[in-house]
Amino acid sequence: MRLPAASHPAPRGVTPALRAARRAWCLYDWANSAFATSIMAALFPPFFRELAVAAGRGEAEATALWGYVTAGGLLLTALLSPPLGVAADARGDRKRRLAWFAGAGSVLTMLMALLGGAQWPAAALLFTAASLAFSLSIVFYESLLPHLASGRDLDALSTQAYGLGYAGGGLLLVLNLAWVLKPGWFGLADAGQAVRLSFVSVGLWWAVFTVPLLRRVPEPPSSGAPAGPVETFRRLRATFGEIRRYRDLSLLLGAYWVYNDGIGTIVKMATAFGSELGIGLTHLIGALVVTQAVGIPSAYLFAAAARRSGAKPLVLAALAGYTLIAVGALFLRTAPHFYLLAAAVGVVQGAAQALSRSLFASMVPRHRAAEFFGFFGASGRLAGVAGPLVFGLTAQLAGNSRLGVASLVVFFVVGGWLLTRVDPVAGAAAARQAEREAGWSDNS
Repeated sequence: MRLPAASHPAPRGVTPALRAARRAWCLYDWANSAFATSIMAALFPPFFRELAVAAGRGEAEATALWGYVTAGGLLLTALLSPPLGVAADARGDRKRRLAWFAGAGSVLTMLMALLGGAQWPAAALLFTAASLAFSLSIVFYESLLPHLASGRDLDALSTQAYGLGYAGGGLLLVLNLAWVLKPGWFGLADAGQAVRLSFVSVGLWWAVFTVPLLRRVPEPPSSGAPAGPVETFRRLRATFGEIRRYRDLSLLLGAYWVYNDGIGTIVKMATAFGSELGIGLTHLIGALVVTQAVGIPSAYLFAAAARRSGAKPLVLAALAGYTLIAVGALFLRTAPHFYLLAAAVGVVQGAAQALSRSLFASMVPRHRAAEFFGFFGASGRLAGVAGPLVFGLTAQLAGNSRLGVASLVVFFVVGGWLLTRVDPVAGAAAARQAEREAGWSDNS
């Protein structure tokens, strides 16, 4: 089965096969968001801090260690994403690579249940490997997007997937929260056992809900380029030489590099920050549930708005919202404050990330989608190295993390300024021209 060419408007009557493929593609956001919410954002940061404190580390130092661990995983992802993307385009095996990394990530997540005592170095290694698998699977997942929709349909499909991600990640997070709060109701010994069972549930959830994508979404044709290691790095070098041709795509990458650094740091460091302020685990997870609940309708509202205004103005609006959130963190003192900021993040997070993804997809040459989404993933993750490092260093030097969160304002301001210089229409035209010159289409 071949999908409609993404360089043309979507047909009025979408075929049942394409409709099923789109639903299955969106469902992977439902699958992997459990790792993003329960592991990366909610349960593992305070769990890791407890292991570090048990090993004799101080409270602020434990928070800083978590920042360094997060930065290390992001750096590895940034280094591996582009070459793996090039190879996937050449061999036409994006789905196989997605399956491998999703499977590895789910197993590694379940192995986290074996951690305990003062094993923070082992926890750091296990989390780094699992988060690497998570991030690389998303590179190949997102590279399928340009083959499933075009034009404003890209915005709708991308935000729909984020909405499902909020729902799926939030649903399992609520269940995990119930286990942690009332372990006796579920036959569990204590909250520690509940946290470990949550790790297992995330791994299983991730694996099971990946299956529809592997079954329903067709593999786009390969780019036809040589696929060996030498050719892969030659292709990467050539891509850097073509940056001037893809001016607007390159500007978007640079903007995303900067502002996603701030977004990722807020998401990954929120519970560690709240834990340092003395906010209990119940409230930390509850606030993340609020983020998920608010994020579902917000994602769909932004999708509807994008059909009228396009993605770019709405991403800029979301970045303005993040600026206010970072400033608001200076005044965070109590659990209700944390809930308020969590709700605000829910309003803007899906819009900023989903619409950035669809905006990028509209400007990508489809025969090189995995390669360019490899750069997109690398941009987001490499950018995310700086934020946690700044956060961690500030936490150590200042003795608390409030100023670290507030310092993220610069990422949103600079990233937004770069985004104002992007011309989405010109970027899409350059991508379609490259496809024509390569003689490529989805029916190749």
